[in-house]
Amino acid sequence: MTPWKNNRNEGREGDPVDKSKAKHWIDLPCDSRDVGTPDEWIPRDGRLVRLTGRHPFNCEPPTGELAKEGFFTPPNLHIIRNHGAVPQLSWETHIVKIGGVVPTPMELSMDELSGDYPNTEFPVSISCCGNRRKELNMVKQTIGFNWGTGAMGTCIYKGTLVRDLLIRAGIDPNDTVGKFVEFIGTDDLPNKAGDKGPFEDEPWGDKVKYGTSISLAHAMALESEVMIAFQCNGERLHPDRGYPCRLVIPGYIGGRMIKWLAQINVLTHESHNCYHYWDNKYMPPQVTAEMAAKDGWWYKQEYIINELSLNSVITYPNHNDTLPLATYIDKKIELKGYAHAGGGRPVTRVEISTTRGETWDLATIHRQEQPNPYGTFSNDDDEEKWR
Repeated sequence: MTPWKNNRNEGREGDPVDKSKAKHWIDLPCDSRDVGTPDEWIPRDGRLVRLTGRHPFNCEPPTGELAKEGFFTPPNLHIIRNHGAVPQLSWETHIVKIGGVVPTPMELSMDELSGDYPNTEFPVSISCCGNRRKELNMVKQTIGFNWGTGAMGTCIYKGTLVRDLLIRAGIDPNDTVGKFVEFIGTDDLPNKAGDKGPFEDEPWGDKVKYGTSISLAHAMALESEVMIAFQCNGERLHPDRGYPCRLVIPGYIGGRMIKWLAQINVLTHESHNCYHYWDNKYMPPQVTAEMAAKDGWWYKQEYIINELSLNSVITYPNHNDTLPLATYIDKKIELKGYAHAGGGRPVTRVEISTTRGETWDLATIHRQEQPNPYGTFSNDDDEEKWR
């Protein structure tokens, strides 16, 4: 039995609900909008903005709510990107397999994964690479959901380093050239490509697992701190965020951080997984959706997105806020927002213009996160005060 088993839908007639009697947000009744879907057992915060209707569940918090929480994001307000139903998994029975070209294949229970290896814990910002896609779509229509500016969050993750697991499986950290680590989840998803794929020895079926890969060199580097996380903000992961364990790659896009992790494979090539090839690509601007599908652009790995791009967002004043001139004529307005980089690089400068780009002023960066011992940042999501 999983601690996330939840059958509190009876008698629920609408949203929002009275939250005053709940000691914890997971004690709230499930959202009535999820009744009749495979996810109706999962507690969810009613403030989340749903981008795909009822199911599968994809949402982000209103940016104002995200900003109120400051540097750390409560798990119930964190972005959720699901491709299908959330698997109902159990800590007691879940197994993570380590295979591929490893000298010693392993199968680890959650107690072994969390208890037999050194644990590490630090804040990581996870953002969808489509954060702010709504703005892009106003200029030119892209493929993907209309994410606003809240498709990101920062939590403290606790887990076991992938490096430690692979060393135990016999991988030499100094022998990484030409090798990759594949990560595969448990969820059965539709084949987005609609064909068998370009790999004759591994054809895609009607149903596929969500998977991806990164270079073995990145996974084994001490400064990368790639981990298999089993806790978030001091608690076990929420089902929407990968319970009982997920991959966390600081500085990478959320689409690489596999939830409900079940397999880790060391390979001599990139993963042949359908979602590794059919998602998260930056195409040249002249390539249309029709061209991409017809001419095989999705299979061109030179356009793959791994590291997050530099980004900054104003959270106060929020979009469509009005500041009456008569009220603020003799007052200072403190502008606030967040900024993040990718790949372990810090945000070194934030500038703001109130003259439509003719002049720029430096903002004051309030950096709460510190670099790790190797000088890199866990995606460096800074809560800013812009003055």
